[in-house]
Amino acid sequence: MGDNMASISTDRNGRRKIQFTDAKRKRQTVRLGKMPKRDAQSIKIKVEALLAAQISKRPIDDETARWVASLDDWLECRLAAVGLLRRRESALLGEYLDGYIKSRTDVKPITRVKYKTTRNYLIEAFGSARCLRDITQGDADEWRRRLSRKGHAENTIRKHMAVAKVFFNAATRMKLIDANPFEDQKATIQPNAERFYFVSKEEADKALAACPDAEWRLIFALSRYGGLRCPSEHLALTWGHVDWENDRIRVPSPKTEHHAGKALRTIPIFPELRPHLEAVFDECWLHSAEPQGDSPVIRNYRNTNANLRTRLKRIIRQAGLEPWPKLFQNCRSTRETELIESFPIHVVCSWIGNTEAVAKNHYLQVTEAHFRKATQNPTHPVHDSPVWDGQKKQESLQLSEFFTPDNDGQSLNMKKIAEAGLEPARP
Repeated sequence: MGDNMASISTDRNGRRKIQFTDAKRKRQTVRLGKMPKRDAQSIKIKVEALLAAQISKRPIDDETARWVASLDDWLECRLAAVGLLRRRESALLGEYLDGYIKSRTDVKPITRVKYKTTRNYLIEAFGSARCLRDITQGDADEWRRRLSRKGHAENTIRKHMAVAKVFFNAATRMKLIDANPFEDQKATIQPNAERFYFVSKEEADKALAACPDAEWRLIFALSRYGGLRCPSEHLALTWGHVDWENDRIRVPSPKTEHHAGKALRTIPIFPELRPHLEAVFDECWLHSAEPQGDSPVIRNYRNTNANLRTRLKRIIRQAGLEPWPKLFQNCRSTRETELIESFPIHVVCSWIGNTEAVAKNHYLQVTEAHFRKATQNPTHPVHDSPVWDGQKKQESLQLSEFFTPDNDGQSLNMKKIAEAGLEPARP
């Protein structure tokens, strides 16, 4: 066989392929699928013409050029994948996905990680040289089944489907494909009651006692009693966001900052949260200098979400407890479930930073205390509901007195007036 010669082979299922050795002496394969031998022979002749032009570094002849111009997308992509044609990089799956992810400089780092994870699963299934136009709705169905066979939970699969929709919607807008093959895939996250866990006050107290220092106790308390998202909101919090005088914290929310009016939300300094906030404030004063407005509240544990989860699991085990599912989110869920018993839902959602629909579907839990309360004599209501964990009603009333909506968008200053003597400024 000469250097410019190609060969046709047929497998036992009738699928044909053309093989040849390219200019770099590398064996290449163009898969044609099922087709008449006469058609495969015609393609083979053109492959040899393209290969000859590539090796001789000369332009292709007019007849071959006209043939190339009339090619269907699937064959053009496959010839481009083996280097016989120049094709826009974005038409091939791997190069398109890499280019798209690189272009999304507007998304958060954690979103880029999610994009790359889904990208890897797509490449694993379809190959980097797969033409975008070759991916069908049937391929999308099979990809879903493939993820399921790998052991992914349904909601995890839906998250990957949502990202795949983003990728292929962009390709549709760029006119690289006519329709999104993932369009009909279910991607909405469904409530999963099996993953709910109510973190009781007793469990929270044990976890707090097992924390290695004041800063870790504050990390846990901000999630369990402040309802903050960990780690994004914890790490974004500065002392300038803490308004000691008015008993409030303005919480920056990186997750929702791209929505109008959602960059910050105001929460009370809840009674369960205050001592841990004060302890870290005092440590900052004693070990360095007066905390400045732009000084981060969490200084020593500014690591990734995975690292914080791993450490919290260790802390929980040291406390003699078994780690619960979704460690930090169930702390938020527990707090929202508690608060909803004492405050209107629109107020609680304002504090937690979600919508009523999200709260009802993904956060609010049915607890044992609800069942106990339902079975009590109406004249003797249960007194040990999860709300405030037995705190006096007066404390709840005091909370409602100091909270008023703050929508002026101005930063709140922390209290810096020192008490008498040499003590640092105390909340």
